[in-house]
Amino acid sequence: MTVSRDAAWQLLTEWTQSESLRKHALAVEAAVRGYARQQGANEEEWGVVALLHDFDYERYPTLGDHPNRGCEHLRTLGYPEWVMRAIQAHASEITGVEPETPVERTLVACDEMAGFITAAALVRPTRSILDLEAPSVIKRMKDKAFARQVPREHLKKGAELMGLPLDEHIANVIGFMREQADALGLGGTA
Repeated sequence: MTVSRDAAWQLLTEWTQSESLRKHALAVEAAVRGYARQQGANEEEWGVVALLHDFDYERYPTLGDHPNRGCEHLRTLGYPEWVMRAIQAHASEITGVEPETPVERTLVACDEMAGFITAAALVRPTRSILDLEAPSVIKRMKDKAFARQVPREHLKKGAELMGLPLDEHIANVIGFMREQADALGLGGTA
């Protein structure tokens, strides 16, 4: 099977009705694609993994069912095994699949970070990622009440998986997401 963004987007929108979950998938896709470009990897393939990493969450919100049930469905559609492995690696504490390959590590590094950066952008007076900088995100990380559902150790682990200092990883993800600011609803208020 050829991994296609169009097919992945169609599957995502069929299984995911929540606009915020769709935007999360797009944010993670933007970040993962940015790293794929940086690393000379296949941007289309990595982007598909990012788009689909939570596609089953609305149907199977129970950890254990998500992401495993979604991966079972992807298998029936003929997706390559490495796609399912990468998706399972983003939930290694549930699946036992540790992130080992570059795409797996990148997905893990970008998943929670993209969500946290989105939250940090949305509380700015401008509601924009265009004027958000890494120090502001780091300051938000220190505020335990802000986006409390995001474990800070996951954000730090992501930077470690990428072999980058935390501030550099944050700056990279912000930069990659800026390229898609309008699609992500982070272009700001007029």
